[in-house]
Amino acid sequence: MKPTGARRWWALAAVSMGVLAVGLDGTVLSVALPTLARTLHASESDLQWFSSGYLLVLAAAMLPAGLLGDRYGHKKVLLIALGLFGLGSLACALSTSVGEFLAARVLLGLAGSGVIVMAISSLTVLFTKEERPKAVGIWAAANFLALPIGPILGGWLLTNFWWGWVFLINVPVALIGLVALATLVPESRASERPGIDLVGVVLSIAGLVALTYGLITAGMDGWTDATAILAMGGGVVVLVGFFAWERHLNRQPAGEPLLDLSLFSSASFTWGVILAAIAVLSMIGVLFTLPQYFQGVLGTDAMGSGLRLLPVIAGLIVGAIPSDRVVKLIGAKLTAGAGFAFIAVGLLIGTTTGVTSSTLFVAGWMAIIGVGLGLALSTSTSAALVELSEERSGVGSAVLQAVNKVGGPFGTAILGSVLSSIYLSHLALSGIAAPAAAAVRQSVFGGVAVAQQLGSPALLHSVRSAFVDGMDVALAVSAGIAVAGLILTLVFLPRANALHDNQQVESDQERQLANVR
Repeated sequence: MKPTGARRWWALAAVSMGVLAVGLDGTVLSVALPTLARTLHASESDLQWFSSGYLLVLAAAMLPAGLLGDRYGHKKVLLIALGLFGLGSLACALSTSVGEFLAARVLLGLAGSGVIVMAISSLTVLFTKEERPKAVGIWAAANFLALPIGPILGGWLLTNFWWGWVFLINVPVALIGLVALATLVPESRASERPGIDLVGVVLSIAGLVALTYGLITAGMDGWTDATAILAMGGGVVVLVGFFAWERHLNRQPAGEPLLDLSLFSSASFTWGVILAAIAVLSMIGVLFTLPQYFQGVLGTDAMGSGLRLLPVIAGLIVGAIPSDRVVKLIGAKLTAGAGFAFIAVGLLIGTTTGVTSSTLFVAGWMAIIGVGLGLALSTSTSAALVELSEERSGVGSAVLQAVNKVGGPFGTAILGSVLSSIYLSHLALSGIAAPAAAAVRQSVFGGVAVAQQLGSPALLHSVRSAFVDGMDVALAVSAGIAVAGLILTLVFLPRANALHDNQQVESDQERQLANVR
């Protein structure tokens, strides 16, 4: 039975705690990498795999996690996943070698996929279709709240305490979440347990791992890298094979496919998934470039960088929380479209950022982007969720999350290439020795370090200006992605009031059933 009244929103708070724990892990890791390099004697390649290994497992386990939730119970899988996440965080803190830490990261990725998928699927259990936009807004805020909190809290802990505390902070969050989830969230699963489609599971895992690995490699080594090209191509081929297999099973009367392809017959689900991914993709330019801008150009530390990201979160909350009321007034199509318009405008303003731009100016355009993201992401995600039944919400939510998680490395690879090419072409390195010039070309941080070592104000200005030029172009590309999202929304998302009308009918039916009970 669904919880009623305020109990549902307390249940959502419990789910959001689990989501926040997963989000904190990723942002805290970026702050802790220099300390891990010293403590665990980790190489640059090891540090890359601490993040990449987690992402690979996270993406690969999405669809299997959704299947397990539908088969054995969404609440059960969520509790197990959150418990494993707490254990993985403890293992990270107690690791004494690179191998131990990497194994703990893999466990975190596996557990994180269960938490993320089951958290979004729980919204279909806790809330009526009419209420889901507001619930999704709160869920989205919890997702992005880790962006500033991770560096702020992680930087403070690393400055004042043992490094392991940056991972141990997840343990009490996971424990509180476990108690709250066990108490407040109802169990749900398919009335007829779906079968285990082993071929589909293997193909989905192999395809997502290969594609994600290829995108990560392209982001590090460039789009012409042979390994990246082969991995991406192989991943796409395997995923095409996966969909062909699922199509075959969906046509069989006794078939038990991993993925119910009838979901994609709904424009609301299909375009909700696509537009949510585009909304996240348009934000990659901000999330990828601004921490580097704050630390490399402005000279702040990780904690200061986190504080400067707060306007994005404030804007997101302003846009996401009332998005359900906006949908009621103007419809889902115009609400999501307005969100993408806000994102595009904020990013275009951001392209005028310079080395000497004021903190208030940067905070202003960041807040505009946040408002747009809150509107676009909440509405798009709700459009996808509105077509999901409680019974099969696991795999449907997994599709939504898998597309989003693959979009992260994809956006980082694209925008990283754009920023790097502009940065390199705008550097002034005449008279700089070859070893020093190589360090400058590697990153803005290497360039700043060399300039300070050489005592060269001219080189320091060149490095910072070149990076800002690259950042501005990357933001312009992100604005183009947001404009594409706006166009696709206006053309393909169901008509203005169709989503709300569907939600209202469903809500009325559920109220009648509740009265009968």
